[in-house]
Amino acid sequence: MKAPHAVSRLRAERLARSAKPFLARGGIKGERCPGCRLVPSHCLCGVRPEVPTQSGMCLLMADIEPLKPSNTGWLIADVVPNTFAFGWARTEVDPALLALLVDPQWQAFVVFPGEFVTPDRVVQAVQPLPCGQRPLFILLDATWPEARKMFRKSPYLNALPVLSLNPEQVSRYQLRRSQRGDHFCTSEVASLCLELAGEARAADTLQAYLDVYTHNYLQAKHQLPPNLQGPAHARWQSLKRS
Repeated sequence: MKAPHAVSRLRAERLARSAKPFLARGGIKGERCPGCRLVPSHCLCGVRPEVPTQSGMCLLMADIEPLKPSNTGWLIADVVPNTFAFGWARTEVDPALLALLVDPQWQAFVVFPGEFVTPDRVVQAVQPLPCGQRPLFILLDATWPEARKMFRKSPYLNALPVLSLNPEQVSRYQLRRSQRGDHFCTSEVASLCLELAGEARAADTLQAYLDVYTHNYLQAKHQLPPNLQGPAHARWQSLKRS
């Protein structure tokens, strides 16, 4: 069994601080696999991918995001080995996060719509970096109102460039609704970042993995077996063979 990744560890820390058990609204009821958060009959641990990447992902997670079964930051940590996860709070900052942001091996980008910052901070591409540096994408993993608050009230992010995405595709995420028509779930955003960084295989793997997870989650919710010959699983198998 693989060691718990950053989001799994953050979830365990958050559960340890909880005064009562977290009960997700709707969705799957009953026992869940600790490795993938699905019911055991729909478990995906056996197909969990990991793709070597130069890029890193840093998830700043709103308070209960690590506890939500529908959270897709977990999928990013499954796929991208260099994934870091920190809980966000307005009044305190994890020293490990501050150390990561000044680590010279990383060039950090805050991924957020450029309309909310001055134009001089906005970039829309990941240019080649100096030798020895790698891109680190900071993703605000939260609902849209929470993400805006996090962005405004995190002064340690103010000096970083803001990567503004302009994707042409439409979000395929089905597990939650967004107030913004152009909103993408965290895993989709990470996939777009990997594509911009020239890591197409990792981007495709993460998107296909999200589709498989979504399919199994919804099938379990409706008490149906996973369709291993359906589009999501067929694309997943095709990608693994390529």
